[in-house]
Amino acid sequence: MKEVDYRNTLAIATIIELLIEKEIITRQEFARKASLLDNMTMEEIKTLRAINR
Repeated sequence: MKEVDYRNTLAIATIIELLIEKEIITRQEFARKASLLDNMTMEEIKTLRAINR
């Protein structure tokens, strides 16, 4: 399981870095969104996803 977790974390970090390098998002935008989601409940996140569809 540790190997799978490592690979998943590496893939996510790679995607984030590519988005930043291509100026699709900024590091600050990413940090703000991560903080926002970290402070939300799963129910709030589901509601947010439903609204944004």
